[in-house]
Formats: sequence, C-alpha cells, structure tokens
Amino acid sequence: QVQLVESGGGLVQPGGSMRLSCTASGSTFTFFSMGWYRQPPEKQRELVATITSGGATTYADSVRGRFTISRGNVRNTVHLQMNSLEPEDTAVYYCNADPNPFEDDDTWGQGTQVTVSS
Repeated sequence: QVQLVESGGGLVQPGGSMRLSCTASGSTFTFFSMGWYRQPPEKQRELVATITSGGATTYADSVRGRFTISRGNVRNTVHLQMNSLEPEDTAVYYCNADPNPFEDDDTWGQGTQVTVSS
C-alpha cells in the first residue's frame, strides 16, 4: 500500500516561514495530483494547495500569494513553502495523493501540526 511520509511542521512565529515535504512510498506510478489540506482547530478539513502531474496548481484564496506548492525531483514528492505565516494558518496539515481523479482512492498522510504563535 502507498504511504505518505511527511516532514516539517512545528512552531513558527507570525510572519515566519516553514517548508513541508511529503514523499509517497510503495508507489509504482505517478499520481494524478498531490496536495496539502489542513484542519484548523474546531474546523473541518480544507484544501490548501494541489499540483497535478502536469504542473497545474490550485490554491485556497486564504494562502494564495503566500504559499507555494511544488513537485520535487524525487518521484512522487511534493513540497509546500509557507511564507508570511499568520496565526490563522495554525492547523494540522495533511499530505494527499490522488492516483485517479475519477475514483475515490486518495491516500492521506498522518498529519503534521503547524502552530503559528509568538
């Protein structure tokens, strides 16, 4: 089975930056898309950013211009560069991989806590 291994996360001051990384292990194919979702305290999970195998990106309005998603040189890896972080960005961030957009077959990472606070 495919597993998503996440790295990054932690405590960062407002205005600071943080980089999240995710690598899919156990896969023998390129995912249609990979991305990041987050779940703030007391809120439901929401999309942050996605990137397709062709390089097309999607961003939530709340992070556009501050966050950048990119694919790594290693197969089935994705990074999320987060700049100008705000307390509202505090959430558990989950990596996502979607092999087929027409099937319910997404794989999720374990989640990593990002806390933006002084």
